[in-house]
This record gives sequence, structure tokens and C-alpha cells, in this order.
Amino acid sequence: MTQQEAFVILKTGACVFLTGEPGSGKTHTIRQYVDYLKRAKIETAVTASTGIAATHIGGVTIHSWSGIGIKKNISEYDLDRLASNERLSKRIVRTKVLIIDEISMLDADTLDSVERMCRAVKANKEPFGGLQVVLVGDFFQLPPVAKFNEPPARYAFAAAAWARANFLPCYLAEQWRQDDQSFLEILAAMRRNAVAAEHRLCLDKRCVSAPVDGRVSITKLFTHNADVDRINEERLKQVSGEAKTFTMQATGKKFLVEQLKRNCLSPDQLRLKKGAVVMFTKNSPKREFVNGTLGKVVDWQPGSNWPVVKTFGGKLINTETADWAIEDNGRVLARVAQIPLRLAWAITVHKSQGMSLDAAYIDLRDAFVEGQGYVALSRLRSLKGLFLAGYNEQSLRVHRQVLEGDAGFREQSEEAAAVFGRMPATEISKMHQNFIRAMGGKLTKNKGSAASGKVYSVELVRQKYPNAYRPWSEADDSRLTELYKEGKGVKDLAEVFGRKRGAIRARLEKIGLITDL
Repeated sequence: MTQQEAFVILKTGACVFLTGEPGSGKTHTIRQYVDYLKRAKIETAVTASTGIAATHIGGVTIHSWSGIGIKKNISEYDLDRLASNERLSKRIVRTKVLIIDEISMLDADTLDSVERMCRAVKANKEPFGGLQVVLVGDFFQLPPVAKFNEPPARYAFAAAAWARANFLPCYLAEQWRQDDQSFLEILAAMRRNAVAAEHRLCLDKRCVSAPVDGRVSITKLFTHNADVDRINEERLKQVSGEAKTFTMQATGKKFLVEQLKRNCLSPDQLRLKKGAVVMFTKNSPKREFVNGTLGKVVDWQPGSNWPVVKTFGGKLINTETADWAIEDNGRVLARVAQIPLRLAWAITVHKSQGMSLDAAYIDLRDAFVEGQGYVALSRLRSLKGLFLAGYNEQSLRVHRQVLEGDAGFREQSEEAAAVFGRMPATEISKMHQNFIRAMGGKLTKNKGSAASGKVYSVELVRQKYPNAYRPWSEADDSRLTELYKEGKGVKDLAEVFGRKRGAIRARLEKIGLITDL
């Protein structure tokens, strides 16, 4: 499914699970949808499963928004007590659309508790009290974590709330981060637990003893915090010259400020020197850099003494402070301001989630969670940017439950794209307008709005892909098998069959040309 197809479905008000491989445009699509909802004056709650993820999207944790806090399971007493909280109730009642990012790290029990909370506060027996809920993420990323002495956490798709809301998967198939076919094949094999000898050979060739590619220092990714802190401090000490310290500024309630500080990738006390390797920790409003852009401090700006960073792409950037905030209905509850940088000789795999890196030295020898290796490797744009200290078998595995769920998500997404693709544009436009009216929003005539009538059409797609959404025949499968075994890649097969690359990959998996170990 393309981003445009998913956007069309989102605007109907359906509960959606927006997923896809890293680099497929999930974040871009959801930001586009949030902007659309703002224009339509529809109250939207933007949340995430973790503090770090919430900081990235400018929202709050789902635990904070729903009022359930650290509890996974809430009792009837808890429900009554929380529902009587006037401030919490007002927040939930006025919300019409709830977005939860990084859903892979939210356990099923917590999702069920959030759903019950919404029903109780809104006094509405519909799933999530009648909210449109949009879950965003990829279950091949880091999984939910159980506390010590707790049973293993269940994935969110195992929740009763998932079945109640009947989430419609929108599986984005386009790839905007990686264009290296060999690398894409390795990542695809990892997503199937089907890493074969030829994939290990490619990874082995990227194993090096030193974390430098001969041109620039590159970020190191480790599975444990202790390694990251040690390396960054050691490397900063090795850089000669005066160190400058930038202190984070904060306003708002203390506990919210502390939450922002814990989850902001820029530290409270940022110590830098000329020559320090740094990474930007936020997207630039001027599009000068993105979260994950790497460079070196080369100078200090006159007057402010803020750092001047030269990216590894050769661009000079005069940095300035950036804000991270927690808002509620447009009102800022807490805000921190800091230079959007952190030392980047090393970072954890966990904190790399959501980033795009040109190059990285990755140590997966001590990987301890299924999916950890996939998260680390999928940060990179190409195989040539990968430098491995080593890897273990755990780092190459993904959870079998995720494999089974993913196959179903792909199939449901294909069916949804075909159904909506066959609908007349006028009918879909009417659905969009009805949703806005039902949510108490405002119809607009802005470009891309529901009222514009400009929607995805299967006829338009077939101008480029003549066979898009047509059923596969036995003859098609036979020919696909023959050509694939002859060594033709996904790009070539897409041209031969007149279909999109995502459809080719999905068909290769479905007919068993790509199998599990």
C-alpha cells in the first residue's frame, strides 16, 4: 500500500494499524494526517508507547494521556476513581482521534486498559468509546518488556481491544530509506526468520575490527548503556581543547519536566569540544537536518557560543536551541530547551529506533532481545554504511508470533487497498466529509482536504502499474517462480508483471519462494 492509499483510508475514520518496514514513511504519513485533522478542527491526541517515542513526535505517553500510569491492568475501582478525575475526563471526552506511536512496545494488557478507560469516561460502549484510534509501528521493532517476576508481555495485537476495534492494517510497501537491493534482501530475510548462508556471508564481509571506515568517525551502536556511556566519555577526553557546557532550560510542572528530560535525547548537561562527533536529536523546522544527522563540532558562533556543526555530508549548520514540550489542547504544560545535539561516538540500539543513519559501527555480539539486531541494521540506508563488530544468533531472530501476525496484516492490507481502489472518488469523498461532520469538525476547501474530492484511484495507479490489484493466476505464479529462480530481482519482476514492488515481495512470500528456516 502507498502512503496516499493509507491516507485515503485514514480520512474515513476507520480504526487503522499503520505499519510497514523501516523507511516506508509511517511517520510522514501520520504527520500528514495530524495536520489534516488540525485543519478540520478535530481534537487529536498524539501519544506513544514510550517517553522517547513521545518526545520524537511532540506528544505524551499513552500511559499519561489515559491516566493509567504504570499500571498494566486496572480494576473497576481504578476505573471509577480515574473517571471521576475532572481534568482527565475532560481530556478524554473532547478527544476524537487517538494516535499511539511505536505500538510494538505497548503490551496487550495496557492497550486493553486504555480501551476500557476510554469507554468508561465517554460512557460509550463502542470500542475505545467511539474514538478513531490509529496505531503506528512495526512489530519487528523492539517488543514490549515485562518487569522482573512478571509473565512475558504479550504483543498489542493479542489484546481483546485489538479485536473489538477491528483495526484495519495499512501496510506501507514503498521504501524511502534504503535502495541497496542486497541490503533489502538481508532485512527481508530477517523479517521472515529466514537468514540463510548467503545473507550471513554478506554480514561477515561487513565485520571489522575498528569502527572507522577510513573517511570519517561513525556512530557506534551497542546493546547496553554501559558501553555507550563509557565510549562517549573516553572519546571526549581524547579531544584537545576547551569544553563548553550547555545547560538545559526548563519550565512547567516538575514531574512533567523530569519526564521530558528523561526522554529527550539531548542531555541535561551537554559538554562539547571542537572536534566532538555529534548527532542531531530532532528534525529541523527549516529541514537543515533530521533526527540522526551526524557531524562534528568545528567552531563556536560569535555572541551565543552555540556550536557550529559540519555534517559528514559537508554542510555547515549554525545550531540554536530547540524545544521539547508536553501540550494539552494547545496549552503547554512543560517545556525544555537545549541544543539539539548529543555526543555520538556511541548510542544504544534502543535510542536509535526511528533514526536514519548513513553509516554505523554496530556491536550485536551481546544482543539479548529478539528484533534488536533488526532494529539496529534497519537504521542504515545501505550495506556499505554497515560496519559490524560481530553478531550472535539472537540478533538475527524475530519473534514467531510477529511472523504469523505480519502475514495476516499484509494480506488484509492488500484487500483493503483493492476495495478502496474500486470505489468511485465521489463515494470516498463523501465518506471523508461524513467523518468530519460526525467528529464535529469543519469542512475545508484546502488542497488535499476531504472536500477536494482528490482521492486515490486504482485507475490512476494502473497507468503506471497495469496489473495493480488484479488477482494472481496460476500461470502468473508459475512464471514468477521461474523468473525468480533465474535470478531476477524485485525491480525487474515488477516491470515484467506490471505490478508494484511491494506486491511482488508479498507474492514471493505468499507462494513460498521465500520460506522460513
